[in-house]
Amino acid sequence: MHWEDDHHLHFEEHGLADHPSDYDDASRRVVATMDLESKCLLGEGATCWTTRADDARGLPAVFLADGPHGVRKERVDALGLASAPATCFPTASSLGSAWDPDLAASVGRALGVEARAQGVDVLLGPGINIKRHPLGGRNFEYFSEDPRLSGSLGAAWVAGVQRAGCGACVKHFACNNQETCRMVTDARVDATTLHELSRRARGRPRASAPPRETRR
Repeated sequence: MHWEDDHHLHFEEHGLADHPSDYDDASRRVVATMDLESKCLLGEGATCWTTRADDARGLPAVFLADGPHGVRKERVDALGLASAPATCFPTASSLGSAWDPDLAASVGRALGVEARAQGVDVLLGPGINIKRHPLGGRNFEYFSEDPRLSGSLGAAWVAGVQRAGCGACVKHFACNNQETCRMVTDARVDATTLHELSRRARGRPRASAPPRETRR
């Protein structure tokens, strides 16, 4: 079965809802009970990698980890900060060169299984930003220069990860094209370019295999 025919995800064994739309409905009901302070605390985070739990509303802490190309779960050992051992997968640029959504879905599923084995709830990936400049420091994290290809591979990767019971967080989805002063840079893009390139790549995963999160 092609991955696009199988994006109705099943997570019963993890105690999660049956379909992404169920998450939306449940989330709205919970948010409706929250005041401003509760919402701010939920977005603040308890540590660098975990959200705050809200016991009164039955919301557990969520553990997030980097890893479009391998689960990077940070830990402190005798030598200081390190990452737990994990498989190193081909980069997104390599997957993009294969033009194969089924392969991207297989990689995503393997990553999702490994993430769950390490107690990770949400994997920060894939990166579906469009490559616009050869000197972009994170081009290896992105699939391609083409929004349709990037969107198709990104959706397949998300479906694979979430089929394993781990959430995916689509990230760097727009205008992240340089590392120099990247925390303060001002990317000025006209509306047509933004819609036809960056937003088109982002839209495919959201429609075909809705990720649990998105991140700038």
